[in-house]
Amino acid sequence: MDLGAGQTEAGEFTLLLEFDMDMAGFTSNWSYCDRLSTYFARMISHNRSDSLLYSNLFSSALNELLETVYRLHAPTGSFVCSVSRNGAKDRIALTIPVDTETEGFYRDAVVVLNGGDVSPRYHNALFSDGPLQPNIGLLELAVDYAACFSIEPADGNAIRLIAELTLEASAP
Repeated sequence: MDLGAGQTEAGEFTLLLEFDMDMAGFTSNWSYCDRLSTYFARMISHNRSDSLLYSNLFSSALNELLETVYRLHAPTGSFVCSVSRNGAKDRIALTIPVDTETEGFYRDAVVVLNGGDVSPRYHNALFSDGPLQPNIGLLELAVDYAACFSIEPADGNAIRLIAELTLEASAP
């Protein structure tokens, strides 16, 4: 785990916290999603105007992302999660090992998330018959937290899914 505290130029994000673990270790226990999201939220919310509210919101958002990765990833590889901040905006970057099918899921999900009309898509996915769609957590973040998503290639057979969200109107 890496704790970052360096100053950056205006407009850049400062790394706050990062973990790197083998995907097999991460997926060995579903509760790691909750434990990691809770830990990260507590570590990065201490200087927010309402640190308890901020911690709860951030934990919920990160947990949705971690649960998506838990369900959709390649069987082997390194999983990295980092949180950076620029003022009131947090950036969660997840480096996820992928195979062709999994990479396609994440690329398609980002297209949908950036395609507009996300709220009706989320509502339809939430109330449709049958199992929930695999991108339901990402849709929830886009609707409830106004998260903006992007995707980029990472080293090896991996992609980097980036979610940016603002949980507080202004930085303290």
